[in-house]
Amino acid sequence: MNDKTLRDLRRPSTAKPGGRPPKITFPCRYPLKVVGDAAEDFAATVCQVVSRHDPEFDGSRLEVVASRNGRFQSVRLSIRATGEEQLKALFVDLKATGRVHMVV
Repeated sequence: MNDKTLRDLRRPSTAKPGGRPPKITFPCRYPLKVVGDAAEDFAATVCQVVSRHDPEFDGSRLEVVASRNGRFQSVRLSIRATGEEQLKALFVDLKATGRVHMVV
């Protein structure tokens, strides 16, 4: 393998020449992983917030994964994203709960 075949992982992959990352085409299915402190009602809190931003959200299809030591939980789900504004508002509302540490 030569140096030209290696990609710098610190820089986003570009699909087009010019250095811009590829755009998302809306509407689309958009996967999310929401991480917060482990609690019995954490997934329910995440579902309430997500449902406000995606009325078609199906909470029965989410996956809750505990961290190795059980201190944190990640809630993995998928929404129907309609635009960047919706995603930004969703991220703000999730962080505003005070229980979410990270949204990926």
